[in-house]
Amino acid sequence: MTTNLSTHSATELSELIRQGKLDRVALVQELIDTVEKHNPELNAVTTLWGDRALKLARNFNDTGQPFAGVPILLKGLGQSFKGEPDTGSSNLLKDYKATSTNNFVRSFITAGLIPVGETNAPEFGFKNVTDSKLYGNAHNPWNTDYQPGGSSGGSAAVVGADWLPIAGGNDGGGSIRIPSSFSGTIGLKPTRGRVATGPGEWRGWQGASINFAITRDINDTARLLDAISTIQMAAPFQVPLPEESFTATLNNLPKSLTIAYSVESPVGTPVSDEAKEAVLNAVQFLKNEGYDPVNADAPIDGIGLMKSYYLMNAGETATMFANMHLADDVIKQNVEPLTWALGYAGRSVTAVQYSQALTFWDNIASDMDDFQQEFDLYLTPTTAHQAPRIDQQLVSDDNLEKMKHIEDLNSDDQMQLIWDQWLPALTLSPFTQLANISGQPAISLPTYVGKNGLPLGVQFMARKGREDLLLQMGKLFEDNQQFKLLKQD
Repeated sequence: MTTNLSTHSATELSELIRQGKLDRVALVQELIDTVEKHNPELNAVTTLWGDRALKLARNFNDTGQPFAGVPILLKGLGQSFKGEPDTGSSNLLKDYKATSTNNFVRSFITAGLIPVGETNAPEFGFKNVTDSKLYGNAHNPWNTDYQPGGSSGGSAAVVGADWLPIAGGNDGGGSIRIPSSFSGTIGLKPTRGRVATGPGEWRGWQGASINFAITRDINDTARLLDAISTIQMAAPFQVPLPEESFTATLNNLPKSLTIAYSVESPVGTPVSDEAKEAVLNAVQFLKNEGYDPVNADAPIDGIGLMKSYYLMNAGETATMFANMHLADDVIKQNVEPLTWALGYAGRSVTAVQYSQALTFWDNIASDMDDFQQEFDLYLTPTTAHQAPRIDQQLVSDDNLEKMKHIEDLNSDDQMQLIWDQWLPALTLSPFTQLANISGQPAISLPTYVGKNGLPLGVQFMARKGREDLLLQMGKLFEDNQQFKLLKQD
């Protein structure tokens, strides 16, 4: 598949449009045609609104925006576009349409991007695979027998397949970085407070979740972050804007950096040889570039971190259902077992437990800030394993049945079940949740492909506000041909 959208970055496309060499209406039509032709293979896109997107392109007012009318796909979760489906990938909301465009999507549009449709995601974003009962499995562009990851799995699949250079994503526990690792794309999770939130939902899993995008080009990533970075006085979390733009400083990677690396799972689960090799290859590359990475683990209680994360998930899900004012039988009949189990278990989470969890998060953020004053960057695998097969069962039959009847368990056993059922999935991706809880920026870079032909990313974390270092490091890898991207003819 060779198209303008597959062969050019979003930055290049904008320049070609402004030079009169490309037409933005034709680009939007190109994306529509690509999705209609190839989506049966990947099931990555759930909705197209072609007529609306073509109208936006025809009526585009070029005022020098960072992007000159480049088409994108939004994630079908947390990126509401007024009048279009806003289902949360759940049968519970299958007929729901967004009543407003949220502030993040507005920032995309203000930046000159044209939304053309929505991508597939798991129900309410709770999984690191994309397998909702409403829309079905998304597929990995490197091998369609495998998952593209989750929860931004549809977006990773379309960018990984070179259908377009940018697709919307969000990341509450790795949901940009995990599918980027599995699908061979660039996945940046910005610093908490970096981009617009609201209206309505301001905290995003108490600040763990943040919107951004999946890309295949570092310059596009920096340019997009420049375009949508904001200080939002109404928002609960804020971070200062950089003194210089991320794009302007892309080539300013310091010659002297302290870098820690680890290949040990923070929850004590196995890490594949491929994940270890990916990191050690990156370490050797960094040594060749004059750096001296040090083997050191982040100073965190990984199991405590994940238990507090699941407690938050449960409490937030219970709150989501309480705000819907629906009967239990309506909810239970229309959501998947994990969603029901989380929501029901969350009813037993006390205010004391929730407050203790948030205090624990604050302490983790402080400990990580101390750690990253010693080490500018922290390198790990993005995921501990490559993508699972589509038919790989990540929840046992026994735990699946228990989740369907979680109301029969006491509160302690409910939370133990949440841990037990999630452990196989957590084993695939134990490295990403730390940055969500600490609020730090983190990036997955597509630097490795295993003997089985599947990619796996490496992750860098930095102090809050230091996306510049992550982007500069990404540029170093990219400029030295360290990225392994899927190129389709």
